[in-house]
Amino acid sequence: MKTFEEIKTFYEQTLYPDLAVLEQRRKRILGGLGIGLVVLVGVGLFLAGPLFALTEEPAAVIVPLLVTLLLFVGVLVVLGWGYQRDFKEQIIRRLVCFLEPGLQYDPKGKIAQEDFLRSELFQTRPNLYKGDDRVWGRVGKTQMEFSEILAQHIQRSGKTTTVHTIFRGLFFIADFSKHFRTKTFVLPDTAERVLGRFGKTLQSLNPARPNLIVLEDPRFEKEFVVYGQDPIEARYILSPSLMERILQFRQKTGRRIFLSFVNSKLYLAVWFDRPLFEPKLFRSLLDFQTIQEYFGDIQLAVGIVEDLNLNTRIWSKE
Repeated sequence: MKTFEEIKTFYEQTLYPDLAVLEQRRKRILGGLGIGLVVLVGVGLFLAGPLFALTEEPAAVIVPLLVTLLLFVGVLVVLGWGYQRDFKEQIIRRLVCFLEPGLQYDPKGKIAQEDFLRSELFQTRPNLYKGDDRVWGRVGKTQMEFSEILAQHIQRSGKTTTVHTIFRGLFFIADFSKHFRTKTFVLPDTAERVLGRFGKTLQSLNPARPNLIVLEDPRFEKEFVVYGQDPIEARYILSPSLMERILQFRQKTGRRIFLSFVNSKLYLAVWFDRPLFEPKLFRSLLDFQTIQEYFGDIQLAVGIVEDLNLNTRIWSKE
């Protein structure tokens, strides 16, 4: 894990020159957007006035303004695309390699949907699946990969469209050194925290999951609910040491986390309500705190191997 001093030195000596160039570009984009917005609004009002005088309908004002807004959004997307691409290639790629040399990065790549489904962490199948910023490679002895994922289920009924977000955030996969015969799932324990013992009863009646497994760590039980096909193997996987590390990781992130152990792999999902590796158009790139946030997000993902002690091979393949 990199220290604050190492990160600050890397920022000042390696990243700053390219950040300064990107910062000037960001300012030009914002300036162009400001001028473009003034022009578009002026044109929209110019068109709306005569139309309203002819029809005296509110739509005569609203429609030109909506068209103006859509044009503005289109200009924003076009101007921001190249800036985003260069930011990821020049900054995010170097951050990844600095934090863990040997890892590979694809700004347009993502965890395959088939791998997302193999985790069985989420029971609704997405019909909209997007992602980017895939990182993969070996950290110590552990082969791993992660990316940002947005999985949604969109349902249309007549004129009504319902969007259910299944998962949004960081999705991580790592190899374990043992073949698991069964599947084990560690999920946020919302029901018991809200409903107490009644929540525990509801969890045990979940027909879509394997058997509810009660562990001996009350702190872990308070944060998570565990389902598994084999209680003995689940307890073998979730050793006291690993449960402690999962609790520490949960506290470190302050976010909902989901884990499954399936076919010799650990799947871990960390829910985020914000994009992780996108450039911030309305915030200076020369503010070290801005870059430190990108460091933090990448280090969180890469550091899962260390946080969960995955390089300690206490399990051997049989």
